[in-house]
Amino acid sequence: MLARPAGYEWVIPVFRPVLSNMSRVTRREFLAAAATSASLYAASASAPELSVATFTEEVTPPIGHPCMGGGIAPVKEIVDPLFVHGFVVRGAGDPIAIVAVDWCEIRNDAYDRWREGMADAVGTKRERVMVTSLHQHDAPVADLFAERLLREAKVKGSICDPSFHEKAVRRVAKTAKMAMMGARRVTHVGTGQAKVERIASNRRWMDETGSVRFDRTSATRDPKARAAEEGTIDPHLKTLSLWDGDRPVLALSAYATHPMSFYGKGGVSADFVGLARKLRQAEEPKIFQMYVSGCSGNVTAGKYNDGAPENRVELAKRLHDGIREAWKNTTRQAITDVAFKTSSLRLPMRTWKGFSEEDLSKRLREDPKPFGQCLAALGLSWRKRVEADRPIDVCAIDFGGPAFVLLPAEAYVEYQLLAQATRPKGFVVTAGYGECGPGYIPIEKAWAENDTNLTDWCWVDRGCEEKMKSAIEAVLK
Repeated sequence: MLARPAGYEWVIPVFRPVLSNMSRVTRREFLAAAATSASLYAASASAPELSVATFTEEVTPPIGHPCMGGGIAPVKEIVDPLFVHGFVVRGAGDPIAIVAVDWCEIRNDAYDRWREGMADAVGTKRERVMVTSLHQHDAPVADLFAERLLREAKVKGSICDPSFHEKAVRRVAKTAKMAMMGARRVTHVGTGQAKVERIASNRRWMDETGSVRFDRTSATRDPKARAAEEGTIDPHLKTLSLWDGDRPVLALSAYATHPMSFYGKGGVSADFVGLARKLRQAEEPKIFQMYVSGCSGNVTAGKYNDGAPENRVELAKRLHDGIREAWKNTTRQAITDVAFKTSSLRLPMRTWKGFSEEDLSKRLREDPKPFGQCLAALGLSWRKRVEADRPIDVCAIDFGGPAFVLLPAEAYVEYQLLAQATRPKGFVVTAGYGECGPGYIPIEKAWAENDTNLTDWCWVDRGCEEKMKSAIEAVLK
């Protein structure tokens, strides 16, 4: 018996009514059915044969583990667990993996370890693994070299537990590998967006004297800061979905804001973004739900949040409403092509006073505050990466028009808006917090205005904007 050609399944549904009524069918009707079948077969044969495997795994840190790189109280209780959500696309060359982690940041050699572990598990190259942190603050920062520096110096500061980190990577990789056996066919991509009301606001605001200020944090109690305009944000939540015909398989939603309602007291939580994701999954249990944080280094919920605990639920409801509305607005199209693109990004290393190797090494040894020691170690880890000429991969998946792009670290929201502007008639879903080694990645205007957030947690120098623009255009144009 001859093997069935790809697309053979189209033939039977088209011919079944003809075959069942063969005694009454005319020659013209038979030929019409044959032409329809040939057309459907041709369309099927020309499209890529894609499949997707989805997976989720818990990565909650143990009691006592540092949170936010040692900058706030360590883990005292688990308010709600942390997870990894991800999927693997096959059929477009080597497999492509997207991995979203409920951690604050994954940096430098820790980021490489995640990509390598996932690549080995799903049978692909490291460059085709896109790992993004959601950036909740009551959660781990992972930087293995920085932690090693702290331990060698025998200081009090601590960023992460390398043993827990390795166990998490292996557990997630194992889960992803097992999920490959349950991969589902993918034929269509869906796109939808909705405006999110009363969550995001820019850190930058102007006071009554016309002075520019940058102190609108995730939880802001200053009534003047809360009364000021939202500033530059991306008001839209976007959802990219993958479908098997008319059956949705997964939905990935993205929105640009720092994902915290309140934090800092040791209560591990995926915060309002995790709660919104959970609500949506319960609402659509047959569709795998993912969420990623967009470029939001300079965007918080501060205008609409004073840090009251009840606001966590309220912010979750608003985000959930946006996810649900974007789904209602979703349209789908057949996938005719899938392309994976990557561009090497080299950002300038900060060399100001306090940021030289000598200054950072001295601070690591002598700063009386453990968090100051951690900041120094993180800075030295980034310096090592830059000096070793290990560039950042800016990656994008193009589904024949709709695209998903991953940008590094705490990139400012203007980079997300730039990514969309690169395809003014297209649909671009942007995630931030990829390789988090650089810390804040501001636009040049922020330097000129003396953005006070750049006094720490920023290990790059002026000149990032043009380099980021070039990398974005390289993968999206």
